Amino acid sequence: MDADQVTALRILLGSSPWLARTRSFARTLRGSASRTASGLLLVGTPEEEPWHLAAHLDQESRLAGIPGLSPTLVRWAPPPGAPPHLGVGMTRLEQARRGETLFVVSPEAASAPLLQRVHDARKVGATILALDQGDPELDDLAHEYLSVAPDQAPVSFTAAQHLVSLAAGEPGPAKGGVRSRLARLLDAVSGPQAGD
Repeated sequence: MDADQVTALRILLGSSPWLARTRSFARTLRGSASRTASGLLLVGTPEEEPWHLAAHLDQESRLAGIPGLSPTLVRWAPPPGAPPHLGVGMTRLEQARRGETLFVVSPEAASAPLLQRVHDARKVGATILALDQGDPELDDLAHEYLSVAPDQAPVSFTAAQHLVSLAAGEPGPAKGGVRSRLARLLDAVSGPQAGD
């Protein structure tokens, strides 16, 4: 799915609650990931590693200028001799700490070993985010989750990953009141003041 297809999907979804939930989840991801430059850990299941989502988040990180949005892909069994960015194993989750974010992408019910690692990371203060297809155990461990139930969601699990990655790179809603919006408008029109 390319950017044009994701944009078309967003147009089709319009102002549906699903699109709003996706954007809300992506804002949480963006906010928690921007705390540290290398603190976003992305893990899937042994059968489904979210390498495609990792690539999209890395791209959005570069486009948005948010280094923390570029994830470390944590793999269950990286092959010997894998390049450094593809060679990070599950022991990295054991080193998770406060200020880091663990983003779990699980198209099936999370296994007991994955749930234990997520629990341990949460216990030491890592922020836990989950994208799943309706996994109550994983959702209970997550600080925030987005469930893409196959029988209820208007999009596929793969499409949801694309929507989240694209929305994570977007700027959040403008903060402040009328004065700050007016100041931003004036800066945009006339440029910043000489002393800035």
